[in-house]
Amino acid sequence: MISLDEAVTARLESHGERFEVLVDPDAALAIKRGEFDGDLEDVIAAEDVFEDASRGDRPAENALEEVFGTTDPLEIIPEVVREGEIQITAEQRKEMKEQKRRQLINRIARNAVNPQMDDAPHPPDRIESALEETDFRIDPMEPVESQVDDALDALRPVIPIRFDTITVAANLPADYAGSGQAKIREFGDLQREEWQPDGSWIGVVEFPAGMQNEFYDLVNEVSSGEAETQIIKDEDDLDTR
Repeated sequence: MISLDEAVTARLESHGERFEVLVDPDAALAIKRGEFDGDLEDVIAAEDVFEDASRGDRPAENALEEVFGTTDPLEIIPEVVREGEIQITAEQRKEMKEQKRRQLINRIARNAVNPQMDDAPHPPDRIESALEETDFRIDPMEPVESQVDDALDALRPVIPIRFDTITVAANLPADYAGSGQAKIREFGDLQREEWQPDGSWIGVVEFPAGMQNEFYDLVNEVSSGEAETQIIKDEDDLDTR
């Protein structure tokens, strides 16, 4: 479950009765769109249906039966969200907007590079500063994924930016290969791997280009700085780091 502070109220009025439930805002929007596939108990603040959630008042069981055909909150909650309205306060809207802003900046930073600087990653603070120069406005009620393209369109006149992936080969010495390769293969999409006769391991991993620094930090961490990496631009051309 989530905390009450994180929840928004979904309200449905039917048959002269009012029904309210407390749900995570992103989950509420996903339920409303028919896109929610998680565990409902993880995204509600109470396994209950209220007449007035702020006071903790509950509707009569016969009212629940009449409107929903059941008294089971886990069956009623999604219906209240789908058929009702999502109520958010000004403070909740402000907090949701700030949360979406941070998520959007991080999403762009993890995937974007600067094509004028040899595809170097853009630091999050650079993206944040550039975004402030645009007229792009975060919609707190829309998923971050659906706002990324519009944000990129707004950013392009301000900074050189594009989404890209990068492929890097990492060579771990034998002393670190056993435990290190498991963490590296989980970082991105493992394209291929090869165990060497001396016990060392070479893995070729593809991941969002904006995460280059994170990848190199991980490789250094699992190998005590003794690993080697190479950026693979194509099959015949290797750029050694």
